Amino acid sequence: MGQRREPRKDINVPVRIFGTDAAGKAFSENVTTMNVSREGVLLSGVQAELKPGEVIGLTYGSNKGRFLVKWVGQPNTPREHQVGLLNVTTDKALWDFPLPARGMDEFGRHTTGAERRQSPRMKCVNSVELQPDGQSSPIWGKAVELGMGGCLVEMPIPLRQGAKLKMGLWIQETKLWMRAKVVSSRPGFGIGLQFTEIADADKTVLKDFLRSITRIGTPKF
Repeated sequence: MGQRREPRKDINVPVRIFGTDAAGKAFSENVTTMNVSREGVLLSGVQAELKPGEVIGLTYGSNKGRFLVKWVGQPNTPREHQVGLLNVTTDKALWDFPLPARGMDEFGRHTTGAERRQSPRMKCVNSVELQPDGQSSPIWGKAVELGMGGCLVEMPIPLRQGAKLKMGLWIQETKLWMRAKVVSSRPGFGIGLQFTEIADADKTVLKDFLRSITRIGTPKF
């Protein structure tokens, strides 16, 4: 599948994950880590049916963070009940043990299909204006992850999954406009957007901006 941005530490510690599953039902489970990096974690023993692209909560001791589900092990495979997560609150300390220095390592050669993004996803803090179809008042939010194919927007009361909208994205002093649809929605966290239409000129500006910021993963929007 390519490469992880950082090496991982093999370690088994108990954590709790919580949120809503693929069916929209609330869940809370005590599971175990298999390995951990500065930006992600691999879990085992997960019983909840989770969906790649969704955001869930994770607690370790008294520390809590939010994680994006990057991939889910398929039934009847060696990775069944395993889940790969990406930390979306990297500004907060979560683990109380040392982690490997930043670098590159091999990543998930066995993950395929829906477990991959088509383009890199980057950490960012960009203001956005959302104009859902059929709604006159704009909604303001903040994109915290961004790629050529979509973005993750933080908002406490998210739009429904499947909603279509027009989005304004500020890149420094420039405001880009694009069409998008909501592909994931989690109350208290935000929405995952997939871009469906963007002008060539705006696409060039976005591409140049993404080259200037930090890459955090390659799962699919």
